[in-house]
Amino acid sequence: MLSVLANRTYRHLFAAQVIALIGTGLATVALGLLAWQIAGEDAGLVLGTALAIKMVAYVTLAPVASAFADRVPRRAMLVALDLIRAAVAVALPFVSDVWHIYVLIFLLQAASAGFTPTFQATIPDVLPDEGEYTRALSLSRLAYDLESLLSPMLAAALLTVVSFPVLFGGTVIGFLASAALLLTVTLPSPKPARPRGIWDRTTRGTRIYLATPRLRGLLALNLAVAAAGAMVIVNTVVLVKARLGLGEPQVALALAAFGGGSMAAALILPKLLERIADRPAMITGAAILALGTFVGPLAGSLPVLMALWVVIGFGYSLTQTPTGRLLRRSAQPEDRPAIFAAQFALSHACWLLTYPLAGRFGAAFGLDTTFLLMAALAVLGVVLALRLWPAAEPDALPHTHPDLPADHPHLKEHGIESHRHSVVIDDLHPRWPHGA
Repeated sequence: MLSVLANRTYRHLFAAQVIALIGTGLATVALGLLAWQIAGEDAGLVLGTALAIKMVAYVTLAPVASAFADRVPRRAMLVALDLIRAAVAVALPFVSDVWHIYVLIFLLQAASAGFTPTFQATIPDVLPDEGEYTRALSLSRLAYDLESLLSPMLAAALLTVVSFPVLFGGTVIGFLASAALLLTVTLPSPKPARPRGIWDRTTRGTRIYLATPRLRGLLALNLAVAAAGAMVIVNTVVLVKARLGLGEPQVALALAAFGGGSMAAALILPKLLERIADRPAMITGAAILALGTFVGPLAGSLPVLMALWVVIGFGYSLTQTPTGRLLRRSAQPEDRPAIFAAQFALSHACWLLTYPLAGRFGAAFGLDTTFLLMAALAVLGVVLALRLWPAAEPDALPHTHPDLPADHPHLKEHGIESHRHSVVIDDLHPRWPHGA
């Protein structure tokens, strides 16, 4: 897996991702302490609202940011967004009212809504070989899981010698270091074949996404991931402290078990995906999520809960990690920022649905009922994926190019004079915008 780091450009991009993730992890801990300092016992309400603001920013602004991605060199755009995130982190320790937190969180997540999909869309251009790209996806998944484990530990160690506002300084350093690493490499910036209007650019990724069978299936799998993931993220603390009567260290152990299961799947996926296709691997992962969530009411002790979280973490990564391969396969290079932004927005829309369901349903009807509700949503996602994502996609689709001149290079490439022909499905956006 580490062989992919031999590519200098990717190595610098991966280092930038890891450093920025550590900074973000420190900010997460510091933000909770800041909310407690300002709001006291209402800190949970403040953080819940901040989380909702984050999701709304992701869902609404990612497609808008992608509309301008082809107007600005990718490196310049990514560096500028890192600097904006660093500036927001600088301001966070100085807030004195709750509404200040909300405004700054919105600005921070607005910048992330532009940064993350553009960054993700750059990797397949840097690593055009599918095997290398698969290893990069697994490495990225490992980075996310390790950050979730190590950042709280690092924050705890720092808090023994400094006060929590200093943690925001670590966040600033992370974003600045990320920007500096990005400046050391040259990034590809594919341009569209023809100029497009702002509305076309803003909606193009979503239209391609929803018109592509495999990506409609991916959206259904996003629902399964969000249903099971929200149950883990929102209710682990309630399960451990209220149901099992244990303390904060046991909460950390349970969450570490989830991360461990996710890392295990990420480690085996590069070899696994050499033997089986993405569809059976991802649907199997989603089925594991549904089954694991369904048996959640049986978790009556910490060892059983940890074992269950390992299984759900494994299914989570098995479903999530190959996503980039599907997106890469379904878009031409110049449209990758748009389609990655569509995935970013639509997947977070699923989380925007499941987060409050997991929290409010758990408080109102109990955790056992909530496990069954989230399992039902996960099953719905699996069933929809099976129906929407054909098991045997055709190798070629007929499509038309009414907007291309007869001498356009694409038409010449396929040795045709007509505007209507068939082409390998992975070479172009299936069904959109070419028109079945």
